[in-house]
Amino acid sequence: MITIGSVEHSRMNAIRAAYDQCFGCGRSNPIGLALDEFVRDESTVRTEFTPRPEYNGFAEILHGGIVATALDEIMAWTAMLVEGVMVVTGTLDLRYRKPAPVARTLTLEGELLSRRGRRLQIAGRLLDGELRVADAEGMFLAVDEITD
Repeated sequence: MITIGSVEHSRMNAIRAAYDQCFGCGRSNPIGLALDEFVRDESTVRTEFTPRPEYNGFAEILHGGIVATALDEIMAWTAMLVEGVMVVTGTLDLRYRKPAPVARTLTLEGELLSRRGRRLQIAGRLLDGELRVADAEGMFLAVDEITD
């Protein structure tokens, strides 16, 4: 596993400076998911996520919309850190496999599957230990190169 290197740190700093209020990763967004501490391994990016009680759907189960948002975010960070491009979501297909608990640390993974010009095909996973909570696949469109 490769911890984020200096190039990725430069990218992360540039992104964070411009998008500090992002719901998924913004450090200044008091209601956001606050995703951080990304680790890259070739074409895969990972981070941990501990949902707060405010993200309940019912009975201390993570709301499905928050699951979708977290997967969308890790997939976008995969494009940013692996390919060095800012992206927007073109399509996002989800499969919920089991309820996700709130207040327990979960793992998010994104993997670049392919790139054709501006189109990036990316897969995402939300894991509770070794168990898959949800899977996603999406097509993301590159809108800008990230300058270091």
